[in-house]
Amino acid sequence: QVQENIERFFTRFVEEGKATVRLREPAVDVCLSKANASNLKTFLSAVRLAHQGTDAGALPLSALVPAKTSDVEKPKAKLIITSRRDYPLTKNFPYSLEHLQASYCKLARIDTRVLCLKKLRKLDLSHNHIKQLPATIGELVCLQELNLHDNHLESFSGALCNSTLQKSLQFLDLSQNKIKALPIQFCQLRELVNLKLDDNELIRLPFKIGQLDRLRFLSAARNKLPFLPSDFRKLCLENLDLFGNPFEQPNPLVPNIQLKIPLTLLECAARATIDSRIPYGCHLLPSHLCEDLEVAKTCQCGGACLSSFIQITVTMNLHHVAHTVVLVDNMGGTEAPIICYFCSLGCYSQFLDRYLQSN
Repeated sequence: QVQENIERFFTRFVEEGKATVRLREPAVDVCLSKANASNLKTFLSAVRLAHQGTDAGALPLSALVPAKTSDVEKPKAKLIITSRRDYPLTKNFPYSLEHLQASYCKLARIDTRVLCLKKLRKLDLSHNHIKQLPATIGELVCLQELNLHDNHLESFSGALCNSTLQKSLQFLDLSQNKIKALPIQFCQLRELVNLKLDDNELIRLPFKIGQLDRLRFLSAARNKLPFLPSDFRKLCLENLDLFGNPFEQPNPLVPNIQLKIPLTLLECAARATIDSRIPYGCHLLPSHLCEDLEVAKTCQCGGACLSSFIQITVTMNLHHVAHTVVLVDNMGGTEAPIICYFCSLGCYSQFLDRYLQSN
């Protein structure tokens, strides 16, 4: 379909037998080269007339000679740029790209032209100066690998976690940035298989990290993690690296008691909603209540608790969640502290009895 479907003509090098016709739908560039200049001009004239709605019978078309296979340029699927001087400033990226690497280019932000590459499967922007990620990255519906190693990121947007990346993203490298925490929504990226968070400033891992049931490779070395979230127990990893974190010494005998007795009506309702698996959503409840329910704690008895709980840290051998574990410290340890929650004094007392008997 040509009529009213031409975005732009590029004819600067028409005398050399080269031209490009940019279509609106599908959003592709038709690149012509090695053409006879006179024939090319005639062809472009016919395309312009067709775009304007001229009847096909009135177009100045001649019989076409099939192009040889050697004359047809294959769409470019991969482009690797590793220096600032090679980065295109005036020329667009080929719309056919599936793999783009633009490293060591001193980029302070993500180029909007990159966000138009709808076929992109692998995007490598490592070793740049990027401080913020635009939400429009989530519109790259085919994106499977995103490498942002060695940038200046301080956060990862919750909007990205709620985008189409939920269904496509499998590899994410955020290592060597300045990220202190990841949003609650991060665990919506449930297709993730490989996650790299090394050399950041993380003070905690995502609360519901256990929802990443496809995750097999996790590295969060050299951060500022004092302990692991309770949901960490649900992971099933091939490889885990938590080396160089300042893990606290767990002490189950010194609990952090946040119990509210008697329980508030809100706490009772929240526990009943989660324990009975009652459906809820922003169409039924205020958004802040939905957010509270999303981060509810789980007691050792299996019950839920919201803001009334007892919290302790206990030791967990990381081999319980990973086949291969990089040593946590230089002493050869493979254990780390993990948070445990109890919904009542009764549940904590039962745990304490078992703990004292085993020790």
